[in-house]
Amino acid sequence: MEDLTFTPLNGRDLKSWGHVPGPQFPHLLARANQMLEEGKDVKDIRNDLSSEIPIPPEQIEPHEMGSVTFHENLIPADADEEKNLAKVRETMRAVMQTPTVVGGAIMPDACPAGPIGTIPVGGVVAAKNAIHPGMHSADICCSLMMTDLGDADPAAVMDAAARVTHFGPGGRPQGQRFTVSLDLLDAFRGNPFLNNAKTIRAAQEQMGTQGDGNHFLFVGRSRTTGRTAMITHHGSRGPGAKLYKAGMEVAEKYRRRHSPKTLKQNAWIPADTEDGCAYWDALQIIRKWTKTNHNSIHQATMEAAQASAGERFWNEHNFVFRRGDVYLHGKGATPGWSGFAADADAGGRTIIPLNMAEPVLIVRGTDAPHALGFSPHGAGRNWSRTEHMRRLGANTAEEALIEETAGLDVRFHAGKVDASELPSSYKPATAVAAQIESFNLAEIVDWIDPYGSIMAGDMPRFIRRPKGRR
Repeated sequence: MEDLTFTPLNGRDLKSWGHVPGPQFPHLLARANQMLEEGKDVKDIRNDLSSEIPIPPEQIEPHEMGSVTFHENLIPADADEEKNLAKVRETMRAVMQTPTVVGGAIMPDACPAGPIGTIPVGGVVAAKNAIHPGMHSADICCSLMMTDLGDADPAAVMDAAARVTHFGPGGRPQGQRFTVSLDLLDAFRGNPFLNNAKTIRAAQEQMGTQGDGNHFLFVGRSRTTGRTAMITHHGSRGPGAKLYKAGMEVAEKYRRRHSPKTLKQNAWIPADTEDGCAYWDALQIIRKWTKTNHNSIHQATMEAAQASAGERFWNEHNFVFRRGDVYLHGKGATPGWSGFAADADAGGRTIIPLNMAEPVLIVRGTDAPHALGFSPHGAGRNWSRTEHMRRLGANTAEEALIEETAGLDVRFHAGKVDASELPSSYKPATAVAAQIESFNLAEIVDWIDPYGSIMAGDMPRFIRRPKGRR
C-alpha cells in the first residue's frame, strides 16, 4: 500500500520564506498544507505564496541635527533665563529632527516640559501631513474663557464661583453632576478613539470641573470698560487624557514600523490615513467638550451671582491647528491669526494670563511669521517647583502668598497653598508682556486687573497600593 504520509509545513517554514506573523498566518498555513496534500512541490508552494509576502515598510530617517531650524522669540534678562533658554534650545533642536517637522518657534514664556526632545511649554511645531499627540500633551485643549459680567460685584462673583466650581482629581459626585448633551455623547460613541466606556463616563462625571495644577478661576475688572470679568483656565480633563493615551498608542505603531529612530514622544499619526482622520475628528469633539465645560461653569456662576452676561469668548493653547497641509502643534502657545477656528469670533482677540497677582492680558494676534502665527499662553517658568521652594528660604508658602498677593482674594480649593502657583514661581509678568510687544507677537488691547482667584491648591497625596495587590 502506498504511503501517503507527509510532514506538514509550519509557521517556521513560512517565516523562513519571508512571511510576517499576523492574523493572516493561519490562513496562509492552511493553504500551504492543502497544496502539499494535493502533491505540490514545496518549491512551487513557496513560489505561489511569495506574492503575499509584505513589502518592507519605508523607513523614514530623522532629519540631520540643525537642518530644520526654529524661530526664537525670547531674550533672556538674567542668568536664570539664560539657563532656561539653553535647555529650551537643546530640546527644540532634538524636536526639529523629527522627520515630519518643517519648522518651529518658541515664545517668551518657553520652558522645558520633559526629557530632551519633548516639545517645550511655549513651543510651536509645524509638521507636514502628521499629527503628533505628544506635541499637544495629555492636557488637550487647555484653554481660557472670559465672560463680561457687567457691573456685577466681584466679591459676589467670587463667592458664587467658589460654590459652583470643582477642583481636584476625578469628577462630581452623583447628584451634583452637570448635564452633558446627548448629541455630544453620541459624538463620543461615533468616534473609534472616544467610543470607550471609561472615556464616556469621564465625559459625564467631569463636566463642570477644572482639575488641578495651574488651572484657575479668575475674577477682575477691565481697565478699558471698568466691567467685571470672569476667566477660567483648564483643559479637557479625563476625556482628553484618555484620547491622548489612545493617540500615543496608535502613533507608536506607526513610529515602530516607519521611523524607529524617531523619539517615542514625537511619534505621529499620518493625517491622511483612516487613523489620522479619526484622530483629527476626535480632537474636535474633545475641543467641543472642553468649551462646553467652560461654558457650564460660567453659566452656573453667573446664575448663582445673579449677574448678567455680556460677551463671552475663548481660545485654546494645547492643540493642533491646520493651515493647508501643515499641522501646527501649539504646546502652551496661542493661535494669533484671524479665523483659527470656526467659533473663534472675538475680533481676533485671545486671552493671556500672567500670574494671580497680575492682570490678564486681552490681545489681538498679529499672525507673526517668526512665531508661525502664534503668541504666548502665559508667563512660563524659569525653574522647577523644588527650586522655587528652595528660593523661598525660611518663608512658608502661606507667608509668601500673603506677601505676594496683598489686597487680593486668593482661595485654594483644597485649603492648602500650592507654592508652585505663587507669583514668584513664574517669569516676571512685565518682562513677558514687554517681549510680546517687542517681538510683535500680539497687540495688547485690554488688561483685566485682578480682584481674586480660585485654584486647586495642594491636593492630598493618595496612598498607592503595592503592585500586584488589589
